[in-house]
Amino acid sequence: MGNFNSIQAGKRRRSIFKRRLPAVDSFNNPIGPHEGIKTVEADNLCDFSRNSDLCICVVTWNMNGQVSYEDVVELVGSNRRFDLLVVGLQEVPRNNLARMLQDALVETHELLGKAIMQSLQLYVFGPKNSDLFIKELKVDKHSVGGCGGMIRRKKGAVAIRINYKGFRMVFITCHLSAHGRNVEERNSQCRHISHSLFSKYWNPYARPAEITIWLGDLNYRLQGITTHPARSLIRRNLHGLLTSKDQLLQEAERGQIFNGYCEGTLTFKPTYKYNTGSSNYDTSYKVRVPSWTDRVLFKIEDPNKISASLHCYESIDDIYSSDHKPLRAHLCFKVIK
Repeated sequence: MGNFNSIQAGKRRRSIFKRRLPAVDSFNNPIGPHEGIKTVEADNLCDFSRNSDLCICVVTWNMNGQVSYEDVVELVGSNRRFDLLVVGLQEVPRNNLARMLQDALVETHELLGKAIMQSLQLYVFGPKNSDLFIKELKVDKHSVGGCGGMIRRKKGAVAIRINYKGFRMVFITCHLSAHGRNVEERNSQCRHISHSLFSKYWNPYARPAEITIWLGDLNYRLQGITTHPARSLIRRNLHGLLTSKDQLLQEAERGQIFNGYCEGTLTFKPTYKYNTGSSNYDTSYKVRVPSWTDRVLFKIEDPNKISASLHCYESIDDIYSSDHKPLRAHLCFKVIK
């Protein structure tokens, strides 16, 4: 699926990356020196179609088994200044989510592809008649077993491989094992997913994907801090100090996962776990440590051929029906000539 090691920041002269420290390989195996996850600063400026060849809005949300049409409208937003909308959903209820999404987007975008494995679902939308730009579209899925102890909480990943406007891309949404102690299990699941997806389509002559985007409830937690000190920092808007406790970044630094991937700066508050119906963190007897379980990571195969810029990486805080807040990223890509 491609080996994406670094990216450049569009036409900006200086790099927007701060290296976080070493991590893992193109999908799993540490091949050569590991680079870690690189932090990308979002500039909040997207000159749609002017300075980019392709703009993608990426949204991930663990729905906790419930949804309303109003939530879906809020999820996709009213600003449609993008080519593709990629929506990854976990713990999806039995509602017809595809229809709800299509209804919310009916004026601007149409469904190009979907990959579904029970409660784990991935959708790609494009402007009307944009199916003319598709040269390839394949879907795949990989289950890692278990249902989180509850019905409709499937663990694993679903993926879409697409050639759109000449860009060869792979989108993967996943839901990995829960609980802070299961770090190695999550690492192993990442590796198995990476090696398994699209393996049945393997072709030694096929060109690899140029862009890979992972999104979903990766379920990595904060480690080395208890809930009350963590919440105290969040209340004082000092949650940036918690990134050193983030298991995903720690495991990437150790060279276990996501080598050479990029992620936006974690400027938003941890997206889990909230009391449903509110923006208050968990007050159950478990009083879980807030964590950035929901993430969007991306990687480019050859930074000398494609540049990328991040214009948004934020939680959607006005949705209250789940114990997770949705997450949105806005990415733009340009072919380097």
